[in-house]
Amino acid sequence: MSSSDEIRDLIIAAEAAMKDGDAQRLIDRYTADVVKFDLAPPLGRRGDAARDVPGQLAWFATFDGPVDYRITELEIEVGGDLAFAHSLNRLSATPKGMDFAFELWFRATYGLRRTAEGWRIAHEHTSTPFYMDGSLRAATDLKP
Repeated sequence: MSSSDEIRDLIIAAEAAMKDGDAQRLIDRYTADVVKFDLAPPLGRRGDAARDVPGQLAWFATFDGPVDYRITELEIEVGGDLAFAHSLNRLSATPKGMDFAFELWFRATYGLRRTAEGWRIAHEHTSTPFYMDGSLRAATDLKP
C-alpha cells in the first residue's frame, strides 16, 4: 500500500469512528505530541490535552444518536516521512433536546508524520470562514 493510501485510510477512519462514537479510535490517529486547532475553544490544544478520550466521549454524549461525518475533496502530498493533506468536511448531528439535526461544512488541514506505528496526524487545523461584512458571523451556511 502506498503512503498516500495509508494516509487516506487514516484520515477517512474518522468517518466511521465519529458515527460509532469511538473516541479511542479517533485519538489513536494522532501522535503523542499532536497540536490541534479545533472548531471549539480553546484556540489550541497539544499532547495529552488534544488526545482527551473522556472529553471526546463527553462531546459525543451531547447528541441524540450518531454523529454523521464525511470527509470530501481530500488531497494528500507526501514527501519522505512527512505529509500534508487538506479536505472539506461535513458534520451533522442532532443535539440532545432538539428535534432536528444541524449541518456544518468546514475546512481541515493535516500535517502527518511517519512513526514506528505508521502514519499519524501530528497537526490538525479545522476552521469555518466568517463573513467580513461587519457581522463577524461564522459562515456555517456555506456548502461546497
